[in-house]
Amino acid sequence: MNSTLPPSPEPGAPDPSSAPQFGMPAGAPAPAPQKKRGKWFIAGGCGCLAIIALAIAGCSAIVATSSGDGEDSSTTTEAAPVAPEEEAPAEEAAPEEAAIDEEVPAEEEAPAEEEAPAEGDVPAEYTSALNSAESYSEMLHMSKQGIFDQLTSEYGDQFSEEAAQYAVDNLEADWNDNALKSAESYSETLHMSKQGIYDQLTSEYGEQFTEEQAQYAIDTIVADWNQNALESAKSYRDTMDMSPEAIRDQLSSEYGDQFTQEEADYAVENLDG
Repeated sequence: MNSTLPPSPEPGAPDPSSAPQFGMPAGAPAPAPQKKRGKWFIAGGCGCLAIIALAIAGCSAIVATSSGDGEDSSTTTEAAPVAPEEEAPAEEAAPEEAAIDEEVPAEEEAPAEEEAPAEGDVPAEYTSALNSAESYSEMLHMSKQGIFDQLTSEYGDQFSEEAAQYAVDNLEADWNDNALKSAESYSETLHMSKQGIYDQLTSEYGEQFTEEQAQYAIDTIVADWNQNALESAKSYRDTMDMSPEAIRDQLSSEYGDQFTQEEADYAVENLDG
């Protein structure tokens, strides 16, 4: 009796019931749509797209021969076109970088230098202040600070502080020599002591020389301090009718003439000489 059952498949042969849908051959790998990520690479992505396109084309051919359903063909056909042209924006970024580079030279502008006044373009007030400062230095042998105060004083020249500062900064003067000449004047006309001249030169209410300039002056001056003490003693006697002992105290006092005790004694002893 003949069996009507179909023959059993041979060992290792594919099961007809497990055949892939849409006419895909047994064991054929399904195309991986995630490989479309290859379009982000300009150089290597083109090769990947070509492989994917060949794979999809092969699948389309198999589907067309194994199945009469046109929907499968249209489905695979729609998956085939992959537009690598979208990579163009990566190349279009170059002109933007060039545009940024073209804007860099604008930073090289230096308008601040152009606003600086030209050399020799000095306001008339500054020039006048400098001329006055030169007169005070050459004729009155004043200090730098003393000249500045005189130029800006409301009872003096009334220049602006900027003009006065310009004057003392551009004044060519030997401040040590000015201090020495001032010291000589105090010694010859007022017969002041060595310490008295130093204090007068450095006082903020006096000449306002620096301590170094005043020290140079009293170290360099040629003066007879005994004679200065005697002349001062005669002045106190003749104009104020002071006694010899009062004159001695006045000459040696730290609140008076500040002569040394020896200089004061010499003056009193020679007062009637």
